[in-house]
Amino acid sequence: GIPFGFAFYKNSYIGRTFIKPTQKERESSVHLKLSVLDAVVKGKRIVLVDDSIVRGTTSGIIINLLRKMGAREINLLISSPPVCYPCFFGIDTAERKQLIGAKYPVDKIREIIGADKLHYLSEEGLAKAIKEIPKEDMCMACFNGRYPEAVPGWGLDKETGEPVNE
Repeated sequence: GIPFGFAFYKNSYIGRTFIKPTQKERESSVHLKLSVLDAVVKGKRIVLVDDSIVRGTTSGIIINLLRKMGAREINLLISSPPVCYPCFFGIDTAERKQLIGAKYPVDKIREIIGADKLHYLSEEGLAKAIKEIPKEDMCMACFNGRYPEAVPGWGLDKETGEPVNE
């Protein structure tokens, strides 16, 4: 029963923003990439769905844009678990120290990006949503740090068991 609508006009000539080399370039690209359709947003309670939060830059800017256009409430639903580890097998994500999910708990991330509510999908929920692939065949290393192959230059911290750059 929740009405569906597009709140943004997306400039398709701007590529993926999270892989830009500097924070300034990432922020600038997000502003160039998205324009809010204020008539769709003003006075509304928004449920925003995104695939992931890597550094928090894009989510924070999007939420700020929605607020400026008069959104009354913003609930952000992420269709993956928190990204807490770099991906070495396909997506060039940041060093662990740049990943917002590695640095903060969900409540703090919600506060930093300015959402009223923030919910992530669990690993189990993600595996259930992708029925075509058995969970044991899925790589979830960027969420849990368990890499399917050895990563050159990375080892495990002796105290915490977490992956660390050697």
